[in-house]
Amino acid sequence: MQKEELLHLHMLMFNLKRYIEGSGNNEIPTERYNSLEISPFHIHKDKHAHKEALLTLADEIISHIHKPALPVVNYSPETVPLLVAAVL
Repeated sequence: MQKEELLHLHMLMFNLKRYIEGSGNNEIPTERYNSLEISPFHIHKDKHAHKEALLTLADEIISHIHKPALPVVNYSPETVPLLVAAVL
């Protein structure tokens, strides 16, 4: 894969992260990616650095997506007294 192609994929993955964060109002933890200190805009970095950054960012996004979310429980005003009575 050419460096230009890696830069393009890196930018796409970076934009995917921003899209997911914007649509879900939750930040994706990217400590490993941030520690590499490289972004898609650092075109002077070598091909290997961009490949490592791309794969690291992809791994952190996938880990965030697969993280189990807390279930959403919706209670209606009619069911709350029944639930409280069942607990007591």
